[in-house]
Amino acid sequence: MTPSGDFHDIELPQGLTKAAIRKAIDYVERELAELTEIYFEQANLFSGLVSVFATKGLDRTSIYEKRRHSDLAQTRFPDLRRRGSPDPPPAEHSLECKASKRPWAVQSHYDHPGWYIVWRYLVDDTQTLEPGKSLIIWRVDVAYINRDDWKYEKSTASSEGGGRTETFGLKRPATKLRGKAVYTRSDVVISKGKAVPANGD
Repeated sequence: MTPSGDFHDIELPQGLTKAAIRKAIDYVERELAELTEIYFEQANLFSGLVSVFATKGLDRTSIYEKRRHSDLAQTRFPDLRRRGSPDPPPAEHSLECKASKRPWAVQSHYDHPGWYIVWRYLVDDTQTLEPGKSLIIWRVDVAYINRDDWKYEKSTASSEGGGRTETFGLKRPATKLRGKAVYTRSDVVISKGKAVPANGD
């Protein structure tokens, strides 16, 4: 099954093809279809799963390979490097996968320069968009992001509890990523800051 969306001509990391991205979209939607109940329990965890499976998908379908560190978990940038590149790879051969249900925002634990591919998804438990599909990748953004494109966001956690850990957020994400979508679905629209089926309620 192939994605029901349109691919666009934008600059991509060296060697990365739209065909590989197409196959990775199909892989993510298929492999996570039975796990969408996690989204309703813990959305942030599910975003992590989308990123992990997108990384696995590109490792299988493209010339970008997953960086494998058996001694560490999620502590090194980037997720993927161009095959044949040294380790750690130079920024131009680095590819980091991010996943988000939000239209523009991107957050990271790092402020490293390199190529970023952002998988915008929605969980469609009513299968309004496509029968048999409960997870939809509705846009894929690809952009080279420099160190000074990131802004530090301090932790709001305290001894009183609550809050979030420190992170980096992309400055002016809508401006930075506009025109950087390699893939979009026209049957998904933004309503009140969220992606929803165009023909849904």
